[in-house]
Amino acid sequence: MVTLSKSGAYLLNGTEVVETTGDYENLLKSKLGNEYITKEEAAKNTIAYGILADHNTSSNMDKLQIKFDKLTSHDITFVGIIQTARASGLEKFPIPYVLTNCHNSLCAVGGTINEDDHMFGLTCAKKYGGVYVPPHQAVIHQFAREMLAGGGKMILGSDSHTRYGALGTMAMGEGGPELVKQLLSQTYDINMPGVIAVYLSGEPVKGVGPQDVALAIIGAVFANGYVKNKVLEFVGPGVSKLSADFRIGIDVMTTETTCLSSIWSTDDKIKDFYDIHGRSEDYKELNPGNVAYYDGVVYVELDKVKPMIAMPFHPSNTYTIEELNANLMDILDDCEKKALVSLDGQVDFKLKDKVRNGKLYVEQGIIAGCAGGGFENICAAADILKGTSIGSDEFTLSIYPASTPIYVELARNGRLADLMATGAIVKTAFCGPCFGAGDTPANNALSIRHSTRNFPNREGSKLQNSQIASVALMDARSIAATAANKGYLTAATDVDVNFTNPRYFFDKTIYENRVFDSKGVADPSVEIKFGPNIKDWPKMVALTDNLLLKVVSEIHDPVTTTDELIPSGETSSYRSNPLGLAEFTLSRKDPAYVGRAKAVKAAEEARENGKCPCETFEELTPVMNTIKAAYNNISRENIGIGSTIYAVKPGDGSAREQAASCQKVLGGWANIAKEYATKRYRSNLINWGMLPFIYEKDELPFANGDYIFIPEIAKAVTDKAEEIKAYVVKEDGMKEFTLKLGELTDDEREIILKGCLINYNRVG
Repeated sequence: MVTLSKSGAYLLNGTEVVETTGDYENLLKSKLGNEYITKEEAAKNTIAYGILADHNTSSNMDKLQIKFDKLTSHDITFVGIIQTARASGLEKFPIPYVLTNCHNSLCAVGGTINEDDHMFGLTCAKKYGGVYVPPHQAVIHQFAREMLAGGGKMILGSDSHTRYGALGTMAMGEGGPELVKQLLSQTYDINMPGVIAVYLSGEPVKGVGPQDVALAIIGAVFANGYVKNKVLEFVGPGVSKLSADFRIGIDVMTTETTCLSSIWSTDDKIKDFYDIHGRSEDYKELNPGNVAYYDGVVYVELDKVKPMIAMPFHPSNTYTIEELNANLMDILDDCEKKALVSLDGQVDFKLKDKVRNGKLYVEQGIIAGCAGGGFENICAAADILKGTSIGSDEFTLSIYPASTPIYVELARNGRLADLMATGAIVKTAFCGPCFGAGDTPANNALSIRHSTRNFPNREGSKLQNSQIASVALMDARSIAATAANKGYLTAATDVDVNFTNPRYFFDKTIYENRVFDSKGVADPSVEIKFGPNIKDWPKMVALTDNLLLKVVSEIHDPVTTTDELIPSGETSSYRSNPLGLAEFTLSRKDPAYVGRAKAVKAAEEARENGKCPCETFEELTPVMNTIKAAYNNISRENIGIGSTIYAVKPGDGSAREQAASCQKVLGGWANIAKEYATKRYRSNLINWGMLPFIYEKDELPFANGDYIFIPEIAKAVTDKAEEIKAYVVKEDGMKEFTLKLGELTDDEREIILKGCLINYNRVG
């Protein structure tokens, strides 16, 4: 189904793969003759290399400085982004910037009134020359596909699932500060990433959908890091066998592999997509050169992919539905044991009680958002469900088309009526089921979803209140088959159905009648509307010469998601209030974190105000005495006091910058990790002036509650020290150990030294 090469590989004429093992050079020379080129030369013939080269503003292709063509954000992130840019001197959006309102468009409890944020976005779009998409019109990525993507272009979004590679657009999801840099005409700086070929062959069997293919890939590459921070390039004869919607459905899920971005070869089916949307001029044929080199190959035999399910609590926890049904109790028992780790044993989580008469019963089905809410997915589900009933028991089915144009076409072609007649509920474009703000299941319920993620609490349950539900990811087709079977898990390949595959017709007037588009013209006279809970970022000080950190949380999960660092869902109602949102930091993982961090922050605030921090936080007294016994030059003026957390591998999941900024506003000055799960989380730390320390050994020299003293940290950052001396401080002395920072650009070092990106760019 999915296999991985053990080496790099050449791709010849887009069809033949030659792995670089054994006597491959002579083999290639025999095949290519005078056309033989080295790996280094052939690597320049990937689609990815060409697009990156076109957007690189540096003279060095090993050290990229990228300027994007367009930007996009949703309402969880755009307020903070624009507030940061305003503090840094923003006058107008230099490139098209689209603000969508798809993440909190239903009323949430407490905090920011949603419409206040929306009006902030609309007035900013007018003032600075942007595009504003009102609530319920489209989820962020569907609007981008319909209206923004372009062949050979690059788009940066503040949502991790910013992936438009199937349309020939290399798109990346990053934290808000990276968008701020683009708004200030700065660059996105990365080393040239590796490129991995995803070689598609065969054709999917009837009933297999894009989520099945995506989950099969994720299951094969996530745990081993095969594609981490690399670009996935989809090639091979199987590409032409897939519709545009099918490709899009695979592409959006590449985020869950931890790759940096994606790009696909394009053809007439993609041209047709642009034609349908009235943007024929934006199509560009993309193919690798006749001889292209890749750093690895993911082989996907499409005809061997079976309906898949990703069990709680990660998209990589994959099985075929056939395998699950054949080994039901064993797999469910294994999932329950894994849950003990994910949930820290805080609740009694059960799955085996879902087995009824030897079959797995689920309480809820959801087809939604940027992954599941596409036209073809919903039409296929309608074909399976037509003439059936979802029943009157616990099972419910909700469907969220990804945009109003899709919704309208489903109404016009009758599929909407077919679905609703079964008992399904069809709702408007909203990302709620993807981030815990819509259709939250009952306690201990299991939901099957064609959406992007199934992390703990991602469905909206509250572990801190002893409430837990869970999500398994599946394709819309198998969700529909399960719904037709009244909630008993069923693969779409097990039902007899005639897929009608109706043609899609896009009605552009829907957006023309409602979406505000400045056409890039700024109007400085517009006054921005600020709701009472839209707050500026608090003052952040520069990095001090020396640093004292208290460890206020210690997490040993194999991977820590950004959802665990700052929960999604109803907490997003505080998204425009940095200090209000920060109250929820680690609330579902380590509820004591906020109190511990605040106590340390109070000591630092005393120091900044010229007072003795030890008087504010008495436990510092013996710590400072121990430090001064070894370093007699330490004083209030040259030692900053902050907090840090340790996690084995933090930062998987969402791009939301709040995972870092909430720690920062609570006095966090660093993270310590064995490794960082994603580039975007590490970048968020850096842009908020936090030190992304690495400690590679398994056995820690410190524990939760310990103090870590780092002398001459500012000098170490300035001098680009590879190793940084640190000490665990005890009353009886100090124990030395070594930290690393990893590679940092000169700008990143300056941002850390200044205290954050705002300070780095601040004007006035």
